Amino acid sequence: MENYSIRKINREDNQEVAALIRAVFDELNIPKVGTAYEDPYLDFMFEEYSKPRSVYYVVENNGRIIGSAGIAPLENEAETICELQKMYFLPETRGLGIGAEMMAVCLQSARNFSFESCYLETMPFMLDAQKLYKKVGFEYISAPMGSTGHVSCPIWMLKNLE
Repeated sequence: MENYSIRKINREDNQEVAALIRAVFDELNIPKVGTAYEDPYLDFMFEEYSKPRSVYYVVENNGRIIGSAGIAPLENEAETICELQKMYFLPETRGLGIGAEMMAVCLQSARNFSFESCYLETMPFMLDAQKLYKKVGFEYISAPMGSTGHVSCPIWMLKNLE
């Protein structure tokens, strides 16, 4: 894929990002209850990620958003722990290395915010995503951390950023 760029979300991206995330949930038949699908700010991602030590990125190709991911503090955890949040890509972007690029941008932002560890949650059938997470140094952990509200996500991973 040519002519794509990774950039920070803009307010006018909110509707397109929410639609992308919902489309991936529908495509992959991800549970809607107890997951990011239910997050009350899904339609207000720009505002949510304008908070301190938070950032959300989109992948844009020819004026169309084709992927997204962000970093934010992990709620109800030590201030040194962040969470990789809402990393979703449309089918045509998968397997091209764009996810790895997005991951590198997000993890560098986490380091820039002085986080020491990065946590994530995912679904058991998202094996390609888990392969990417392991490749960049995430390790499986035996219990959830923080208060994400995503009780339907039974895979938890953590990466040391130092």
